[in-house]
Amino acid sequence: MLAALASPIRREILSLIWDGELSAGEIAAAFPVTKPTISQHLAVLRNAGLVVSTAVGTSRRYRAVPGALRGLRGALSAPGKWLNADDAPERDLSDTCVKPVVVASTDVETSQDVTFTAFTDPVVYSRWLGVPVTIRDRRFACTMEWGTTVRGRYELVCPPELIVMRWDFEDGNIPVPGDEMTGYLRIRPLREGTSMSDGAHVEVHQVVESTAQAEFMRGAWALVLGRLKAGVVRASDPRSAMAGRPDRRKRQDQPGS
Repeated sequence: MLAALASPIRREILSLIWDGELSAGEIAAAFPVTKPTISQHLAVLRNAGLVVSTAVGTSRRYRAVPGALRGLRGALSAPGKWLNADDAPERDLSDTCVKPVVVASTDVETSQDVTFTAFTDPVVYSRWLGVPVTIRDRRFACTMEWGTTVRGRYELVCPPELIVMRWDFEDGNIPVPGDEMTGYLRIRPLREGTSMSDGAHVEVHQVVESTAQAEFMRGAWALVLGRLKAGVVRASDPRSAMAGRPDRRKRQDQPGS
């Protein structure tokens, strides 16, 4: 595996097919070398377990095996990778900070397109979340069954993969604007060979300011993605009936529960 990764061309091939499949011809078109040379590189990658191929008609399509590289990245990184260059006065012209991020994820049985729609169509969104959701001009709002009102805006919508949102919430009231939190929602198709090969992987990166906020966001996004996983298949089928959630009180000892 180390020998296979020693070649810059082979590393570049892995980058090309990291998130999707390409044929040998499509891969060869990206390099100033002959097709037989690319075929040799692909054979090395395949023998090292870094690439798998699938026969499609008379051609073969290739995709990377990302899990094969776990544990190797640290050993392969250059010693000075995480050291900034010296004498760069431009750094003084900008402000930077470090913030923690909560990561929540789940796999669902709906396709990437259908799952993306589940976050952008208010009817479908309302069905799987279990409470009415409004989305107008990229502004969204809902009130959870325990009285917490959530409001925000989709700052960036890139179908069928990415939504960047700014949002806030308040209990029994409308959140005061101006101090919204930022979250990144990414939806990717599941790879072949998984238990739900036609499904999607949903991952949220929620920027937080404190440990207390991080713990709250862990529970909040676990709830949302849990409801998505449990209900998105039925919610996406207009023929399936789905009941709303009864009102309930928010337990004071567990914020967000």
